Amino acid sequence: MDNLLVAIVGPTAIGKTALAIKLAQHYETEIISADSRQFYKEMEIGTAIPSKIELAQAPHHFIQHISIANKYSVGHFEEDALNRLKSIFEHQKIAIMAGGSGLYVDAVLHGLDNFPKTDPEIRKKLKAQLDEEGLQPLQELLKKKDMKHYNNIDLHNPQRILRALEICISTQKPYSSFLSKNRVKRPFNSLKIGLFADREIIYDRINKRVDLMINEGLEEEARSLIDQKELNALNTVGYKELFAYFEGKLSKNEAISEIKKNTRRFAKRQLTWYRKDPAIRWFDHNYNFKEIVKAIDQECKAK
Repeated sequence: MDNLLVAIVGPTAIGKTALAIKLAQHYETEIISADSRQFYKEMEIGTAIPSKIELAQAPHHFIQHISIANKYSVGHFEEDALNRLKSIFEHQKIAIMAGGSGLYVDAVLHGLDNFPKTDPEIRKKLKAQLDEEGLQPLQELLKKKDMKHYNNIDLHNPQRILRALEICISTQKPYSSFLSKNRVKRPFNSLKIGLFADREIIYDRINKRVDLMINEGLEEEARSLIDQKELNALNTVGYKELFAYFEGKLSKNEAISEIKKNTRRFAKRQLTWYRKDPAIRWFDHNYNFKEIVKAIDQECKAK
């Protein structure tokens, strides 16, 4: 079992794609994208997919490979990614994975957590409450039932909040108590490389990225998707704020400001997720590439 999957993690806009491409070129291998927002064909500008030039520099997988109309869960991704890795490892010793979706990265590296079955009626009642009262009451309910998960979850993702609450209510136990109990042994070794920067640098990079998205036509892209805004894939930062603008709930400037604010919040949650993982090898975003290669080569020799 001498194959190695190198997972590049870190907050949004930190430079994971650029590093993944450099490593893929260095080791003459392929990249698995674990960014759940970049899976969808219709969402290009708002998800900051790699440019055509970047995509041409190394083989990428799971970027714009499905439609927003398709149901595609983390379980589907786990299965697809493992199958792709099996193929890559038939001719390469090293593969690269990059993405800001911590749950999706962990699913590939360690497997998914096992949750008990829940009563469908509980989900229906929670969904009805969401439709009638909005997300905030459900956020407060999760805070009461599972403060640990409340502090780690994307509080602006209704699907994740509904899922956590239905587990809490069905089992009378915190959702977080079911996490990370069963680690699956994969037929490959893994190394997590994390990129970091001071908060001010991360926030500045985020603000500039959002401005670039607007200049590249994010408003037009979102407008072309508004008829499908109820789809779960579109309930995400960059689109939902512009939908609110189209509906007269926000001005354009307010929508752009909200995109920046919510993206910064997302980056903060990403860092919270990653900081609890002692296995990550952290490097400054202005890294010395040779030092990262050295760390990977040492990991290969150690195994």
